[in-house]
Formats: sequence, C-alpha cells, structure tokens
Amino acid sequence: MRYAVIMAGGSGTRLWPLSRQGQPKQLLPLFEGRSLLQLAYDRAARLVEPDRILVCTGAPYAKDVRRQLPDLREENLLGEPVGRDSLNAAAWPAAVVDRRDPDAVMAVLTADQLISPADVFVERLAEGFAVAEADEAALVTFGVVPTFPHPGYGYLERGETLAGFPDAAHVVAFTEKPDAETARTYLATGRYWWNSGMFVWRAATFLRQIEALLPATYAAVRDLADAPTRLGEIFPALVKTSIDYAIMEPVSRGAGTAHVVAVALPIQWQDVGSFEALATVWPADASGNVVQGAAVVAEGRGNLVVNADDESIVALFGVDDLVVVRTPTATLVMPLARSQDVKSLVGHVAARHGDDLA
Repeated sequence: MRYAVIMAGGSGTRLWPLSRQGQPKQLLPLFEGRSLLQLAYDRAARLVEPDRILVCTGAPYAKDVRRQLPDLREENLLGEPVGRDSLNAAAWPAAVVDRRDPDAVMAVLTADQLISPADVFVERLAEGFAVAEADEAALVTFGVVPTFPHPGYGYLERGETLAGFPDAAHVVAFTEKPDAETARTYLATGRYWWNSGMFVWRAATFLRQIEALLPATYAAVRDLADAPTRLGEIFPALVKTSIDYAIMEPVSRGAGTAHVVAVALPIQWQDVGSFEALATVWPADASGNVVQGAAVVAEGRGNLVVNADDESIVALFGVDDLVVVRTPTATLVMPLARSQDVKSLVGHVAARHGDDLA
C-alpha cells in the first residue's frame, strides 16, 4: 500500500521574528491563512489515504501539528526529541511503516517549499509511486526542472531515460550547490535538475540500504519501531546526517543494492526560507512594495513589510528595499537583500537577551 511521510522539522530562523523557538516556518499561516505543512498534507492526501500519512516533526511542535491537521492519526505523529537531520527523519518513519506493512511504498515529502501547480506535482508523485512499485530496487527522487541557474540549490545529473517512464531517468551524480558560473554550465547541458529532497521508495528497500551503509542506524530505528517508549534513549544517539549524503549519493555511485532514479518535476518550486523569497511569493503594489497586515508605505519602493501585531500599525516613508517585520515581542529592520543573514542576527539576540526571544 502507499504511504506518505511529511518531514516537518526545523526552526526556520531566517524568518525571525515570525518564526522562532516553538513556532517554525512550516506552521506559520502565511498563504491565505494556511501553512506550508497544511499545503503539503493536502497534496499528499490526494494520493494517500489519511490514515497512511505520517508527519515527523520536532516534539515541541506536536500540539500545533495536531491542531493544524485534525485528520492525522495520533500514532502517525512522530515527534523527534532532538533534530537528527533528514536521514533519521525518514529512517524512523520507514521502520514504523515497514513494521505495519512489509510491502509498503512510501513517499518522503517536505513541508519547506511552496509548490505550484499542485496538479502537476500530484501527477508526478503518482509516477514516482509507479516507478517504485514496478522496480523494487529503485530509490526514486524528484528533479525540479530548473528555470534559471540557481546557485543555492543542489543538482542531479540525469542519465538515460527509464524504460516505460518517459518523465524519469537514471541519476548519474548528485552535485553540491554550485557557483553561479557552474550553475549556468549545468543548465546549458540540459542534463541537470534541481535536487528537491523528496523521494519515493519501498520502505524495505530503503531500510536495506541503511542496513548496508549505516548498520548502527538501521539497528537503532528497528529497535525504536519495536519499542517506541525508548524514543528519548534511542533517537538522540543517532548519527546526524542527511539522506543524500548517507544514502542517495553512495547508492548513485554503486554502493548498496539499489539504484537511483529521478522523476522530472516541471513546477514552480520555491524555498520560502527567507524574507527575500517571501517577497516574490506575495503580491506587490505598483511600486514593488509587499505589505502584509496593518502597514503603510509612502514614497518608497521595493520594501517588504509584515505586521503580525494586531495592536499596532507600521509606517514607512521615503525608504527603499527594506524588510520590516513587526510582532508583539520583536521588530526587525534590515536591507531586504541581506535577509539571508537573519540567522546570524538571531544568534546575537539569543546571546544578549536569551533563547526566549530568539
């Protein structure tokens, strides 16, 4: 049967002070009152029955996840006591799913990106399921068809088209985030897709690769699936590593017993992990200002203003290209072009005023 696991961990500190300790970006109602997590769940539910959708998130977020996803079964909410990167956010659910259903085929999806159109995503996700169902040895990933040479994404180099699946290809190599010139070279070849960080595979196949490449992790997640009351003992001791580094890249080079296939995703795919990214998602006025909440911009251009404080108004006059974010407990003002640096600012806030405000 088909299952889906939504990885919804992470704190999203680049959206501080909207996101902060206990309020990560994937739970913020930024998109017509809905969160990235809710949008990811809606997409998954178009192919997978709700009782076979799992969410892996940080334990402190469990209450909010339950509130946002009332159809999610209690046993399908897996709360990590500490973050251990994407491999363990997928390996633990895989062991849980495999224990329930040894024939399970599972998608591993993210709650970090804004994806459109949803219909195309669902169509290609269905193809990913079909590939994994037809080929027991396939580890399927999804390659977003690039629209420009983005230096901030990892890339997949694709090889021959997969027989019977015209939108899928064997993966020759994974590459790290390139510089701008290398990214342009990648696009010119027509062989590279952006690495989406989403997958489909048979749970048993994925676990076999973990057993071969990280036997201690395999043993630990098997133990955890059998004895969930030992979560606080087992999970923090897991080696912190990513799916790509630990499994996908070695398997693409011939390690393990599987092979890697990518399905093309011709979609708009945006990591909304920064205010600069949000400014491209929300509508702008004739002067390029993006305003959310009670705010006014006069004689200014290219500003992003977010007011999440119902008791105040934010007003900008005669300034350009700023990000201004107001919440009941913090206010951020900085150049929009430097919004990727918010993470370092949060470190200064925590050092001077404590984690409660970070």
